[in-house]
Amino acid sequence: MCICHLPCRNLKPSSSGDQASGRHVAHYHCVVCSVTIARKTDMVSHLKRHVNKGETEASYSGSSDVPFDEPAPSGQAYEIMKELGTNVQLLPNHTTPQKSDTYFNRKMKTNRQLVFCSLAVLAEERNPIECLDAFGATGIMGLQWAKHLRNAVKVTITDISDTCVKMIKENCELNNIRVDGGSRGPRGPDGATSEVEGSPIATVEVAKMDANVTMHLWPFDYIHLDPFGTAVNYLDAAFRNVRNLGIVSVTSTDTSSLYSKSPNVTLRHYGCHIVRTEYYKELAARMVVATVARAAARCNKGIEVLLAVALEHFVLVVVRVLRGPTQADESAKKLRKLLHCQWCEERVFLRQGTMVDDSLPCNCHGSLPGRTAVQLGPLWCGPLFNIVLEGGGVTTQVCKRWSHCWVPSQFSFSCPALMFGLSPAKRKSGDESGNVVKKMKSDASLDHPPFYYSIHRHSIRGMNMPKLNKFLQYLTEAGFRVSRTHFDPTGVRTDATLEQFKSVLTKYSVPTYTNANAAQSSASAETTQ
Repeated sequence: MCICHLPCRNLKPSSSGDQASGRHVAHYHCVVCSVTIARKTDMVSHLKRHVNKGETEASYSGSSDVPFDEPAPSGQAYEIMKELGTNVQLLPNHTTPQKSDTYFNRKMKTNRQLVFCSLAVLAEERNPIECLDAFGATGIMGLQWAKHLRNAVKVTITDISDTCVKMIKENCELNNIRVDGGSRGPRGPDGATSEVEGSPIATVEVAKMDANVTMHLWPFDYIHLDPFGTAVNYLDAAFRNVRNLGIVSVTSTDTSSLYSKSPNVTLRHYGCHIVRTEYYKELAARMVVATVARAAARCNKGIEVLLAVALEHFVLVVVRVLRGPTQADESAKKLRKLLHCQWCEERVFLRQGTMVDDSLPCNCHGSLPGRTAVQLGPLWCGPLFNIVLEGGGVTTQVCKRWSHCWVPSQFSFSCPALMFGLSPAKRKSGDESGNVVKKMKSDASLDHPPFYYSIHRHSIRGMNMPKLNKFLQYLTEAGFRVSRTHFDPTGVRTDATLEQFKSVLTKYSVPTYTNANAAQSSASAETTQ
């Protein structure tokens, strides 16, 4: 299927006096991005780039075919895109945030799926819940909540842009969702939307308002923050009015500061000092959690990390809010400095009152001249996922729901419930509601080792390493707790030190010349026969 119009000859207005105003120029129109290209060879290259990005399957319609009263601004063509059963219209420049208010990123589909699953898990605990999509843009996320969860949620979508608010309302009509003008009163009997045939399937409140103002005015059970870049400017307002045992999810896309490419910006936004390490993705996730914990503590609230994910160009952190100064103090105690060896990349969290010298298990500081250790952070030293709550844990439920419904075939995500062979805590007998989250007493044996080691980063030259799954088995047989991690496909999370990690790796690695000699001997034997 061709995705460009046939070449047409139109009048090209003259921009200078030496060009004839009636000159005819051939040009080609790309339906994908509505760009106009004069040369045919350039158009072919342009189409190949769209094909490589997989951008030829969506349906598009011109401004005259838009099913709304008003045409697209400036005669631009609308693109109708469908994701998870929800239709949204997009402007041609939706992929450029600097040029479009209604920014939409197809690569954030995994992020939207994880956020939806965490909201669905919370909807099973309390019903209905009030949730906020503070940065609506096209409204795709809030519309998915309303369309799939229906009466279980009361969705509010806000944005500061007039163009975005208008587009969100039009997308609501496109999905047969009623738009609430801004009154936060009941929505039908008992706040529900009627299910009469032909009536709207859900109701969404759309408002033109700054995210900080919205979160200061109204309380919510679920808040999702996904600004363009960092979300540190909105954390204080998010934790001010969020309800007890509610959930706050934060998406950060400022990878330059998260991945230590701009250390001055990192220090300014997150108040942390970091360097580039082999575990930089988990370092970024712990830095975001630490910033969230400090914002919650300023409001006398603690947090419980349910999920922390670092994929592609974003870091997603989902936390449960625990009210009270005691909970805030417990969360603040989990903010510690990290001692990192810049030579062998061994790392360990510093405990309160611990001296810096001789804290690392490696001997680099004694065998090498100068100082090899550096302090990073402060970072979150607690677990990055929850598997010890009753019912299998919120993280486990999110992973199961996500893997059951929408896991892409090219992405593998290991469920944290299977890590280290830990079994979820059982529900107490006599408790039938299951709606109240009961925290277990902290057990040092259930603490998960922070960070991970990359098997390729610590490989031995001239040696053939064992397969990753086999190596995990060898570490388990040696008495260590091990698991894989989504932060790095070649990473191994274990409670073994780096020296112990390398010793097991060396023990089961085979010299490369052994394989070569064995192959040569086998070939010689066949020749002799």
